[in-house]
Amino acid sequence: MTPYEPPAGEVSRLLFEVLQVDRQLAELPRLAEHADPDLLRQILGEASKFVAGVIAPLNRTGDETGARWDAGEVTLPPGAREAYAAFWQAGWPALSTAPEDGGQGLPAVMEMVLYEWLSGANLGWTMAPGLLHGAYECLKHHASPELQRIYLPKVATGEWLATMCLTEPQAGSDLGLVSTRALPQADGSYQLTGTKIFISGGEHDLTENIVHLVLARLPDSPPGPKGLSLFLVPKIHEDGTRNPVVCERIEEKMGLHASPTCVMRFDAANGWLVGDVGKGLNAMFLMMNAARLHVALQGVGVLDAAWHKAQAYALERRQMRAPVRRDPTAAADPIIDHPAVQRLLDTQRVWVDTGRVIAYQTAIELDVAKHHPDPGRRRQAEVWCALVTPVLKAAWTEQGFRGASDCLQVFGGHGYIREWGIEQLVRDIRVAMIYEGTNEIQAQDLLLRKVLADKGLMLCAWLDRLQDDLTSLPSPTGHRARSAVERLRHTLPRLLDAPAADLYPVAGDFLRVVALTLMAWAMHKLAAAPDHESGLHEAFIRWIWPECPMRWEMISAASG
Repeated sequence: MTPYEPPAGEVSRLLFEVLQVDRQLAELPRLAEHADPDLLRQILGEASKFVAGVIAPLNRTGDETGARWDAGEVTLPPGAREAYAAFWQAGWPALSTAPEDGGQGLPAVMEMVLYEWLSGANLGWTMAPGLLHGAYECLKHHASPELQRIYLPKVATGEWLATMCLTEPQAGSDLGLVSTRALPQADGSYQLTGTKIFISGGEHDLTENIVHLVLARLPDSPPGPKGLSLFLVPKIHEDGTRNPVVCERIEEKMGLHASPTCVMRFDAANGWLVGDVGKGLNAMFLMMNAARLHVALQGVGVLDAAWHKAQAYALERRQMRAPVRRDPTAAADPIIDHPAVQRLLDTQRVWVDTGRVIAYQTAIELDVAKHHPDPGRRRQAEVWCALVTPVLKAAWTEQGFRGASDCLQVFGGHGYIREWGIEQLVRDIRVAMIYEGTNEIQAQDLLLRKVLADKGLMLCAWLDRLQDDLTSLPSPTGHRARSAVERLRHTLPRLLDAPAADLYPVAGDFLRVVALTLMAWAMHKLAAAPDHESGLHEAFIRWIWPECPMRWEMISAASG
């Protein structure tokens, strides 16, 4: 089994040579002091060592042992608790949280790189801290000063873990059907009663407390999404007493066995309002959007891990004679010399490299939206994040699963057995296409709520920005990206005139077109950097880009 090694050198090249992250961050007064390339490279190196040495070795054991439930208590696999203690005590969860909250105040992109590597090393374990930053942002922007005093530093540093309690048996993606009730109390608190399902890390033994962020409705709230409010419900009260929050069971899942997916029952549990009454989804969206970018990087991280395993295997495994032979006297050739295998491997590598460029730039835009002194540049960053986040989440989780399956194919029959570790990656990443908003919902959000809702103004502003990037330095993919940008502009009026009912079926095709446009933009950025691999441009043009006209044909048929 090929051990997972985070590619610190490759990521460093993308950050500093392709994206020039230090120059971008130098424009942000709050982060300028952290823009030193030597400092950021040092952090990347230490993160790589921690992930490879502490987290990756627990992956197979976690899958085989799994989380265990007993009378409401959940125990994680051997080593998980010790690894998490080392993780938060070393300050890794606090990379990008504010210094005044106990964090290190580093750029968001460093946190995103860390969680990509954690996902590639051990996705099951990584589910536990995966919601921390989203919970931190939610509390920092919406919680009362008293709640922030008690909970914000613990969440910011990772000393306490957090959950996002949305889903109920009758309310999956349709949160307007949530029925958990919050009864006001004389002291300003609330008692929450109801059941939540599919709660990642709802109960565990990693931290002494768990901060649940729960959607519920007051007795007099209107039906539907506008009646939902958000509440903070701790596992343990400040005085040390246990809140009546009960884990009824954990789910038996296809993958992610090391992560407890819990059914949680709130029996008149004490909670406190976060944000305004009836504005629960507004407060929760801060958490959900952060989670969606993390999930996109789960797809990138797992795909990278799968590619590395398959690449290493293909270099060693000899079968049959390749069309072009390195050694004519050999009885058989390495399977990497067979064109079908090389195509599979090159395709995944393109998705990994372009996914990193797009995701890392999106992480930079998050900081720009918060800290840039120019309001116009802040708005530009907000537009980027709004449009690109659903694309990243949907396209790269789908490729994470399909690409990991293609990498399993490289192993032949050996890939289907546990020995090589590739089948676990396929099982673990499949759910990423479902949680934090299914990929179909991401596509509808992009086309119907982001592009069409404002008559395409946000899309056109974003296309202007891409066009500016693409006017410099010709590349094998630059003209394809420019043509895609122009087609998006040209097609927009037809989309605006089409009945919405006709566009819902092709929302996924529209998202794929935007994803392919972004990939072409990313390949153009890669071409401008020193030592780029020209073979990957050929792979993109031959094996990935031809999907674009197919998707356009589907969109054209629907839009008239």
